[in-house]
Amino acid sequence: MELPDHLSIELLSQSTPAISLSADAAARINHNRSYLEQILKGGGTYYGINTGFGSLCNVRINDSELAALQENLVCSHACGMGDEVAPDIVRLMLLLKVHGLGRGYSGIRKEVVQRLADFYTLGITPVVYELGSLGASGDLAPLAHMCLPLFGKGDVYYSGKKMTAAEALQLTGLEPIPLAAKEGLALLNGTQFMSSHIVWSLIAAKRLAAWADAIGAMSADAFMAKDEPFRHPIHRVRPHKGQINTAAAILEWLAGSPLQQMPKEQVQDPYSFRCMPQVHGATKDVIDTVLGVTETEINSVTDNPIVFHDEDAIMSGGNFHGQPLALHADFLAIAMSELASISERRTYLLISGQRNLPPFLTPNAGLNSGFMIAQYSAAAIVSQTKQYCTPASVDSIVSSNGQEDHVSMGANAATKLRKVILNVQRVLAIELLTAAQALELRRPQKTSPALEKIFDALRTTAPFMPADEVLHYRLTAAEKLLNQDPHQIARG
Repeated sequence: MELPDHLSIELLSQSTPAISLSADAAARINHNRSYLEQILKGGGTYYGINTGFGSLCNVRINDSELAALQENLVCSHACGMGDEVAPDIVRLMLLLKVHGLGRGYSGIRKEVVQRLADFYTLGITPVVYELGSLGASGDLAPLAHMCLPLFGKGDVYYSGKKMTAAEALQLTGLEPIPLAAKEGLALLNGTQFMSSHIVWSLIAAKRLAAWADAIGAMSADAFMAKDEPFRHPIHRVRPHKGQINTAAAILEWLAGSPLQQMPKEQVQDPYSFRCMPQVHGATKDVIDTVLGVTETEINSVTDNPIVFHDEDAIMSGGNFHGQPLALHADFLAIAMSELASISERRTYLLISGQRNLPPFLTPNAGLNSGFMIAQYSAAAIVSQTKQYCTPASVDSIVSSNGQEDHVSMGANAATKLRKVILNVQRVLAIELLTAAQALELRRPQKTSPALEKIFDALRTTAPFMPADEVLHYRLTAAEKLLNQDPHQIARG
């Protein structure tokens, strides 16, 4: 894929095995670098280009040492700790970094940007660690680890194996690229660690929001809930976009269900069924808000200083500060956690022995515990998810001898957002398996044709459980199914 001038979340959700710079991006990078090199010949002092970094910004560096300055910067900042970042997130980091540098305001050479694109295309995935970024001054530590392989340092994954970057370069016939003035700083300053986690989370969030509607509809039929709360007049008079769309989606999933035609004894259903449009819909509205902020971010210049050839200036500012991402990552985590919270409540009601369903959805309760402990697992995961929703963005710790005195903690917000997303998928998987068990106990009655296709897809790897077995394998099979698009399954 030739990188366009504007990246969208929809584009990033597609599988992209190769990336390349457009001719326009290459021209912008070359023109900007030429301007920087000309400026440096004038002997001026520019932060991070020929000075030290952070609180060492007033230390002037000799011109003969500018290349060493940049490589020293990358090496000293490669101090991440904790778990390794998932390879698919690192690949997003590479793609977003190439795109950001391709805006042509970073003063970097084209061959350095091209080498990052080569890493992506060849499948050379740097080893990056979760912990170390304050979400301001750029995602310094993780981006340092990502960029070490440019000059042959650090570790990578290549061809399914972990190895040194030097080994991977040798295997692929690439030579290390020594860094030049400004380049280490351009590589490290930026919000690509935060934004890559949020992009991944948004892609997953949109998919899981669709699954929440489908699974919620399946649970509603299994629980013999009414479809009245999903009818349009109710939502026409409270017209939040997400609420309207969710109500319509649930009605579509239930369309043609014989179970909906059966008479209902209850006047109303519990909130976890009746209020799905309001709860799921509010989450979708947050997804839309965060998506807009994130698309602005990934199409921005977020390093420092910025080289403005068109304004004939090199300006130091704060575009690396992750506050917009930090706040919205926290917001999205809270919104997504509600999908898990309401899902667990529906699971609880399905196993509660109400509405002619056996306790814990097992034909011989007592001898068998059925789905009793599946709900325990859902409750435990929901509780942990709520703990992850404590905002990271309200914190700040002074760094760099007070020069960097307010930071966003957006990296922590972004990494725990991903943990929330993974937990939401697990809780929805538990509900899906529970709803399928309940539906099968209502046979010969069936649900809608669309939901029957979801049911059939699940049953290929997670069959009905007539008596107690190791439930873990069914749960993980259901979790894996949620990596697919529910609408594609229903159409198939």
